[in-house]
Amino acid sequence: MIIRAGLCLSIVILGLALRGYGLGVGLPAFVVKYGGSTLWATMVFFLVTLAAPSQSPWTVVLMSASIGLAVELFRLVHTPWLDAFRLTIPGALLLGRIFSPWNLLAYGTGITLGMGLDRFAMSAFANSAVSTRAVTRVETARTDATPPQCGA
Repeated sequence: MIIRAGLCLSIVILGLALRGYGLGVGLPAFVVKYGGSTLWATMVFFLVTLAAPSQSPWTVVLMSASIGLAVELFRLVHTPWLDAFRLTIPGALLLGRIFSPWNLLAYGTGITLGMGLDRFAMSAFANSAVSTRAVTRVETARTDATPPQCGA
């Protein structure tokens, strides 16, 4: 859970940095726009894994894709208060401003990225835990097998 929360926080920071500084460091607008959308969907994937840790990976993918689709379609809804919120920084980051079918492709890419990162991180964590347990067992076996030392 901590690993997933750390990944989610890292993705949020990376996404904010991309949106905030990407154009300033010379990245193309396309990369900033759709890279941000990709990272947004990756963040959603990790938020779903944190909210529903017992769900299968494919259920998490479907839930994340549903959230992305709902948010994108919600951009077609316009009311004065909602449009005013979308003009704020939190509104733009959370809901976006303009419907774009290309965002759906970016969301699919982001969810796929999230799934890959999750598998890699969880596998690395599992391997690390297994290695740690094996080293502990070997050290315990050595300690148990060491004869008592006699004083000279």
